[in-house]
Amino acid sequence: MIILISLGIEGTAEKTGVGIVDSDGSILAMAGKQLFPEEGGIHPRIAAEHHAEWIPKLIPMAIEEAGLSYGDIDLISFSQGPGLGPALRIVATSARSLSLSLKKPIIGVNHCIGHVEVGKLDTGAVNPVSLYVSGGNSQVIAYESGRYRIFGETLDIAIGNCLDHFGRETGLGHPGGPVIEKLAKQGSYVDLPYVVKGMDFSFSGLLSAALRKAQKGVSMEDICFSLQETAFSMLVEVTERALSHTQKDEVMLCGGVSANSRLREMLKTMSEEHGAKFYMPKMKLCGDNGVMIAWLGILMCKEFGPMDLSQTNIMQKFRTDEVDIPWIDNTKSYLRLSDDLIAKGAESNIVKSSYLGHKAVLKDRIPKNYRIKEIDDKIRKARTKEEAKLLSDAKRAGVKTPVLFDINLSDKSILMEEIEGDIVKDIMDEDLAFRIGSEISKLHSADIIHGDITTSNIMLQDNKLVFIDFGLGRYSPLDEDKAVDLLVLKKSLQSIDYNLAMKYFDCVLKGYGNESMSNKISDIESRGRYTH
Repeated sequence: MIILISLGIEGTAEKTGVGIVDSDGSILAMAGKQLFPEEGGIHPRIAAEHHAEWIPKLIPMAIEEAGLSYGDIDLISFSQGPGLGPALRIVATSARSLSLSLKKPIIGVNHCIGHVEVGKLDTGAVNPVSLYVSGGNSQVIAYESGRYRIFGETLDIAIGNCLDHFGRETGLGHPGGPVIEKLAKQGSYVDLPYVVKGMDFSFSGLLSAALRKAQKGVSMEDICFSLQETAFSMLVEVTERALSHTQKDEVMLCGGVSANSRLREMLKTMSEEHGAKFYMPKMKLCGDNGVMIAWLGILMCKEFGPMDLSQTNIMQKFRTDEVDIPWIDNTKSYLRLSDDLIAKGAESNIVKSSYLGHKAVLKDRIPKNYRIKEIDDKIRKARTKEEAKLLSDAKRAGVKTPVLFDINLSDKSILMEEIEGDIVKDIMDEDLAFRIGSEISKLHSADIIHGDITTSNIMLQDNKLVFIDFGLGRYSPLDEDKAVDLLVLKKSLQSIDYNLAMKYFDCVLKGYGNESMSNKISDIESRGRYTH
């Protein structure tokens, strides 16, 4: 078997690197250089100048470390995006120059997928739900229907950006993450906003609230502790939601923010609570590096062949879910539930029960050991109380929901009617999609945001649609929140059958009956943080 050797060049943000990998997955060389700005954040022009200075130095360093000659290189791989435009242009120009001078084929790859694939290479994970967190990206990624799908992402800034911004504004320095982690070890909890919207998270409000605490003179240790605990709980909750939805049995953490030991601990705890295996690549492979680009280049080139030079333009907003991934083994080994559970969701355990002779289910919002008690108690109590009210108000809006029998705020549990029927996920067609859109419109007309409209949370009973699990629900008159609600459903449809998803979602929007909402959804999607 012929062994291919790939040289990869990375430089999407403040760090540039060159790596050399062979097609057996052996890492032959890894060289890199980090830019540390004197003040403020990463300036795109300065990052580009840094890369232009260092890439010509790092290439011969990597060649020497690998013990190779330039003639031994079979492929030039480079990060095509997402990232800072000026930095990406330097990387692409360097890769083209090297390709032309050596007369070697070239291929551009997706930076985010590089993190996932090198993580799998290093850990042996096969088909995980991946939490990818860095300065410029925060995504929950899992493979479905031929591509890596984004099951959750930030609606504004990335977690690394949030921590760095806080560090700069409060004089802790850049990067902020390591200093915040250190101070957090001496801190106690102060109340900060916890924002999870369906399968997505938002950090801008959390950042602003933390900065206000600092301005008021609250202990920096306490703010750092609370900022870290709140932000990481949000990330882990959405990862847990994706794990519950996909029923995969592997979880992987990757990206530069993986360096935080508390985040690793929380994600590992969540994984173990679900009976899933937890993986994290070596720390040197978590940050941006050339090895991940070289390895993904090999995988891509094997499937699609090299690129023509005309195809090597940079893509600042290169989406993770734009790339066909035919090499994944999608043989799933599903999570197994204990016999007493009907379902184990991200939020609750669902147990069969009864109430005055009626079949019932007990939705038990169990404590989450990955969250500190102050955050866990606050969220569980608020969501239990809100869900009970939403179930009743949804009925008044003309939408069928389970009958509420009892609520126990001290136990954070709800006893309700058991719905017997088909889960929409298993029977979806265009007519059902239209009907679902019509029902969602009724909820939104009453300013009810379901918060977790997935194809697993809608059932068909006696030919009537029943909406269940309002656990992330709330009230809002804002079109923005209603559009995010619909986006959750769109992502859920894509996980069933990506090819049919758009057809189904078009039917949902027709049933919804508000043409302006389509524009709002497109606007939110265009803000997706795929750049640094």
